[in-house]
Amino acid sequence: MDDPLFNIVLWQPQIPQNTGNIGRTAMATHCRLHVIHPIAFDMSEKACRRAGLDYWEHVDCREHKSWDSYLQSEKPTRLWLFTTKSDRPHWGARFEQGDHLLFGQEQGGISKEIHEWVATTFGIEHRISFPMVAKESARSLNLATAVACGVYEGLRQVSLATGRMPPAYDQ
Repeated sequence: MDDPLFNIVLWQPQIPQNTGNIGRTAMATHCRLHVIHPIAFDMSEKACRRAGLDYWEHVDCREHKSWDSYLQSEKPTRLWLFTTKSDRPHWGARFEQGDHLLFGQEQGGISKEIHEWVATTFGIEHRISFPMVAKESARSLNLATAVACGVYEGLRQVSLATGRMPPAYDQ
C-alpha cells in the first residue's frame, strides 16, 4: 500500500472478531493494520477463510512478533496511544497522515512500560482518550469501536487541514 492514511497498531489483541472488524475499517479507510504478537487467536489464511473474512486479502496487515520488532521495523515518527488512563480527549490531538494509532488489548489495555515509552518519546500529550460518562460500568469502549472513532476523527482532521479528502478517496 502506498502511503496509508494511518497505521492502526493493535498490541496483543485477544478477540478475533474485533481484529476482523478493525481489518475491515483499515481496508475501507486506506489504513495499514499492524498486529503485535502474542495474540490469542489464529490469523492464518485458513482461519480467516473459515471465519468468513472474505475481504482479508485486501487488508494491508503486518504482523510483528513483539513490540520491539514493531519498533525496529516500522520506526514510528508520530504515534498516539489511545487509553483510558488519560484525561486528554482525542480531539485534542492533531493527527497527520501516516500517524501510528496505538490501541491496547481488550482485557488489559497496554503495559505500563509502553505508556512510559510513549510519554518519553512523544510527550504525555500523545496519550489520549475518548470521553465517557463517570460510571464504573462505562470503563471503556469496544476495541473495534474505539479504532473506528480514532480513525474517523483523524480522517476528519486530515481532510480539514488539506481542504480535501486524501487522494485514495478520490472516485
